[in-house]
Amino acid sequence: MSSSPRSVGSQPRIEGHEPWVQGANRSVGSQPRIEGHEPWVRANDALLADRAKGWKSAYVHVPFCVRRCPYCDFAIVDESLVSDVDHVRYVDALVAEIAMEAPFGTLDAVNFGGGTPSLLAPTQLARIVDAIDRTFGLAPGCEISLEVNPEDWSNAFADGLVGAGFTRVSIGAQSFDDTILGVLGRQHPSTLPGEVVTSAKAAGFASVSIDLIYGHPSETTTSWEETVAAALELPVDHISTYALTVEPGTVLSREVRTGSPAPDDDIQADRYAHFCDASQSAGFDRYEVSNHATPGHACRYNLSTWAHGEYLGFGMGAHDHRWGTRSRNHRRLDRYYADISSGMRPRLGSETLSAGEQERDEFMLGVRLAAGVPMSAFAERYLSSDEGDRFLAAGIIRVEGDRLVVNDPMLTDAVAREALSVSADDC
Repeated sequence: MSSSPRSVGSQPRIEGHEPWVQGANRSVGSQPRIEGHEPWVRANDALLADRAKGWKSAYVHVPFCVRRCPYCDFAIVDESLVSDVDHVRYVDALVAEIAMEAPFGTLDAVNFGGGTPSLLAPTQLARIVDAIDRTFGLAPGCEISLEVNPEDWSNAFADGLVGAGFTRVSIGAQSFDDTILGVLGRQHPSTLPGEVVTSAKAAGFASVSIDLIYGHPSETTTSWEETVAAALELPVDHISTYALTVEPGTVLSREVRTGSPAPDDDIQADRYAHFCDASQSAGFDRYEVSNHATPGHACRYNLSTWAHGEYLGFGMGAHDHRWGTRSRNHRRLDRYYADISSGMRPRLGSETLSAGEQERDEFMLGVRLAAGVPMSAFAERYLSSDEGDRFLAAGIIRVEGDRLVVNDPMLTDAVAREALSVSADDC
């Protein structure tokens, strides 16, 4: 992929994003084809989940944030606390790190997360995409996705992203209630995400997604139901929903520790169930615990990682998984820069898994998919365990053909945790 502008009109179509697929009134322009996104394959189809295991992906972490949100424990750089933020230096370091990576194969998906990747200029993002393309190559129809804060958006920014080769954007709406946005520490008004969605669709992105957070103690049932209704009225192709969690070391955790109410699990379960029902009625399929899409618009990177596909990770705090080894980068920017300057991969650590451990990992990740996991030897051992037998008898899991499926997505973590008690290597 060259650094020259890539016009929307010159991009091949993404199969499954045709205007006659569900949501035919949503014009997507002309985009590259992606195998597995055929219009007849729904996001929760087992065929798509199985194909995703063979896809190769890359994750690029952009750590910068204007300020840290009260619930966030991610590896970020809070620009409100740092006086010498240098985005150019970070992009230079990313390009250098990408060049250090061993041959991997052509990529099917690239995802930019953070942090706030939309704090980088489109020209800077294009440099990173081009470095990835030069080093590995991008498969025809490669999904290139960017997480975006609404307040960073403009029509010019959208055009720059399209010119850089991005095919998908995920917009951090979080809520359509200004009060809830305030307690979540978000900087945009509730009306702005809708405007961003409209602009993104007009710019020609193949898929437009929004993120929502539910379950803050300040959130009422009415507030959440109105947020869900507002989200489903937008011409979006994909919605991710996340329960608010209290992570150690966050502002939210300190507030809870000093007497503020914590999120209520039962209320969060009700919020989640309401969204699943409403989104299904609106034509969305849940394909993973937190992710819902119309046909042809499942996030390729999400599917690949949950299906235990291989992926590379670049940037401060990034993780990757290849050849049975899981690695992680330094979470401190100074250490990340120091290793890059020395010509070294900025690794904090790595772990090589046995074949049995890989099989267990594949099971623990795959049960999050609505399609479930194939009945591997590990899945068989799980079913024959005391806890697996209990889950099966209670209707929490089921065997459907040659797959093990979790019936209640809210209990997925419980099902996955029990896999740790099942031997990874022997019966």
